[in-house]
Amino acid sequence: MGLNLRFAEVGLGRPKHGRIIFDMRDARTGEQLAYWEQDNIIVNDAGILAASLFSDDAVNPDGLVMLAVGTGATGPILNPDAPTAIQRSLNTEIERKPFSSKVYRNSSGIAVSTRTNIVDYTTTFGEAEAVGPLNEMALVSTASPNPAITNPIPTVFPYDETVDVTGKDLLANYLTFGCIVKPVTATLSITWRLTF
Repeated sequence: MGLNLRFAEVGLGRPKHGRIIFDMRDARTGEQLAYWEQDNIIVNDAGILAASLFSDDAVNPDGLVMLAVGTGATGPILNPDAPTAIQRSLNTEIERKPFSSKVYRNSSGIAVSTRTNIVDYTTTFGEAEAVGPLNEMALVSTASPNPAITNPIPTVFPYDETVDVTGKDLLANYLTFGCIVKPVTATLSITWRLTF
């Protein structure tokens, strides 16, 4: 299942690629309701985040801390428009949540206790969280550690690199996908793997 979108090849300081692992299960029985894997696009603001993290004056010094999901991908509901690198926020964010785990992996995909260039960011949404017809998601470096406080940069066309991003949430990766309805009876675990 999935649209098999290819990630954007980008320059130094940005991840080579990212991959989503989407696993939704019935909260009571554990039955798998939906599962898919897909590559994602890396947005332009990932470069701002990388430059900021490598400098002494980091905009959001904690790096990537949350995964956000939404219902606002444009285009047909089962085959939305492909994401673009100028995306600066979700179109219709309904929930964001801190990562429940961050796991480093070696080149064989084995979890290791040392830092490597491959990291899995996993977020699990409980039964009452992220309920609805999901079709977009992103990794976010947030200006606030509180998921209820959002500080998005409006997505405008054309992309304006002169916008001051101080105090704003920065997206690193963005993905659109065919609508998956998360019911209140399900849990949803999303693992976003980045390879640098």
